[in-house]
Amino acid sequence: MTANLTDKNALQVCFADVQAAAKRLHGKVFKTPVLTSATFNKRTNSQVFFKCENFQRTGSFKFRGASNALMQLSEAEKQNGVLTFSSGNHAQAIALAAQLLQIPATVVMPADAPKVKQAATRDYGAEIVLYDRTVVSREELTAQIARERHLTIIPPYDDARVIAGQGTAALELIAEVGELDLLLVCCGGGGLLSGCAIATKTLSPKCKIIGVEPEQADDAARSFRTKILQTVTNPDTIADGARTPCLGKLTFPLVLHYVDDMATVSEEAIRSTMFFMWERMKIVVEPTGVLAAAALLDGVVKAENARVGVIVSGGNVDFSHY
Repeated sequence: MTANLTDKNALQVCFADVQAAAKRLHGKVFKTPVLTSATFNKRTNSQVFFKCENFQRTGSFKFRGASNALMQLSEAEKQNGVLTFSSGNHAQAIALAAQLLQIPATVVMPADAPKVKQAATRDYGAEIVLYDRTVVSREELTAQIARERHLTIIPPYDDARVIAGQGTAALELIAEVGELDLLLVCCGGGGLLSGCAIATKTLSPKCKIIGVEPEQADDAARSFRTKILQTVTNPDTIADGARTPCLGKLTFPLVLHYVDDMATVSEEAIRSTMFFMWERMKIVVEPTGVLAAAALLDGVVKAENARVGVIVSGGNVDFSHY
């Protein structure tokens, strides 16, 4: 797949969609806090604003996109039920959003997904179908179940309604702290990065936007540089939310159009940043949730004397691993 950086016809989400999502989600999602750290600022010689989506309902930004998508379903679609595939955070988000809207939900999850995420998804009332991600394609399994049960698939990132919902995180951040010089956002399938980039480039046009991936799951960075969609298969990274095989048909053009650069961070940087945020900032953040912060703290991205936004994407940690 190739994408033209200047082809606006390929862009299926715009700022008006993010604004509409914000109105739709008002009172339904938490307005998450923006935290700062004097120690982090000193180490990076910058002024950093952490948008803490680890305090969002279900513990991640995913509740924004899931809710925005489900709220726009037809009555027939709601009655039949929804289906998704996810390693955990989107699963929980769909499960709770569906519960609140009284929609039956089924989630296809890898058997090695963090137990805390599996348990929470079940607690929110969703049916879980487990699979071996080393053998089975989750997309193919999901499509099969959807055909058999007549369910509506809500993808974790490659859906215009989901992307618009995720963008409300950046909308809130800039409304609270003002214009930024730099925004760092983690990247798995690109839904959060795309949505936040759309909102940020509209509200803070001079702001540079950088997406951050694990070094061992760098498909989006390679795609960004080559302008050809690259893939990765079952990457060995602790950032389970970034194990997606590739950017989506919707997110890839959006990333090319709105994002200024991509960066990657090591597994050690992910671990050390996670422990820093646990120990020094006193907040629970999961490995994927610290990707953006890790790029700054590890020096992969330099931001001298800059106002920097960092999206902390989630806090669903399986503590038994650490």
